Amino acid sequence: MSMKKMFAVLATGAVALSLAACASDSPEAEGGGGEGAAECNVGISMPTRSLERWINDGEQLQQQLEDADCTVDLQYADNKTDQQISQIQNQIAGGAKILVIAAVDGEALAPVLEEAKGQDATVIAYDRLINGSPNVDYYATFDNYKVGTLQGEYIESTLGLADGAGPFNLEPFAGSPDDNNAKFFFAGAWDVLLPYVESGQLVVPSGKSPADNDEWASIGIQGWASDKAQAEMDNRLSSFYGDGSQVNVVLSPNDSLAIGIEASLKSAGYVPGADYPIITGQDADKANVQAILAGEQAMTVWKDTRTLGDQVFAMIESINAGEEVEVNDTETYDNGEKVVPSFLLTPEVVVEEDVQTKLIDSGFLEASDVGL
Repeated sequence: MSMKKMFAVLATGAVALSLAACASDSPEAEGGGGEGAAECNVGISMPTRSLERWINDGEQLQQQLEDADCTVDLQYADNKTDQQISQIQNQIAGGAKILVIAAVDGEALAPVLEEAKGQDATVIAYDRLINGSPNVDYYATFDNYKVGTLQGEYIESTLGLADGAGPFNLEPFAGSPDDNNAKFFFAGAWDVLLPYVESGQLVVPSGKSPADNDEWASIGIQGWASDKAQAEMDNRLSSFYGDGSQVNVVLSPNDSLAIGIEASLKSAGYVPGADYPIITGQDADKANVQAILAGEQAMTVWKDTRTLGDQVFAMIESINAGEEVEVNDTETYDNGEKVVPSFLLTPEVVVEEDVQTKLIDSGFLEASDVGL
């Protein structure tokens, strides 16, 4: 059934649907329906315009919802927690019955979500888990631990670590300490790589090598900022590589950090070629795909965020219809108050030979975006 036909049915059956939604006490149905749900008033709160992916995510979901005759308020918070809270409060005041939130700080939104629950709004955490609140109804994301696993396995395979090769100089980085996803990215990679650090096949000259996954934030880059990653890499190169030794591999959890790391390496005289470091990434940002084609970045983990938007759109359809929301994980994502029913999508590796077949042919990027 099309969305428009669905809403036509809802217009005449909203009371019955509301009762059906309220009657369900399963975790998957929690928050669904409620009086006025058929109005489809949605607030979308994205963290920033400074990263390409958030612009794409927000605008795609907005367009899908507006095409379905929903009222939509899309806001970007400039990576400022107070600004995001204020924007969400305004969306609640504006009658939003569903809130889709990619948190700036996943630890700071509990009070405003209490306000949302007071207005019977359903909350979907978008790609970043919101912690410390019982009022998070659903979570939609990619398998974030798998993202890190793919990065770690790529390094393992490319260097031949499983065959005993080494030693290689590694510099690991982690994401923003206030982003709940960052710990999953790091844990996935570090579970692969730490045994090789412990065996001496991977050496970390800077000493910035967490002893375990719980120490990931000690090497985190606040705000996922490229310039901060560049400054950190500059410091490591000048402080620990002055004897002429070379970096062989950099674990970068995403593309924005990779861009800063690559700029630092260029400034230090590193040139793409056989001895250029392996650098990982995530998101398939245009600049990083260009870097992959230029030999400046080895890989990126591609999360086709269009599929994430499609999944959240489907969740919103179900909520408005008073139907059970599809989830595929009810065990992994404990936010400190509850295990949040989640839908996890599968990421995949993109290397140079995959750019055309995976990114261009799928329509995720235009050939002209990356110089092809």
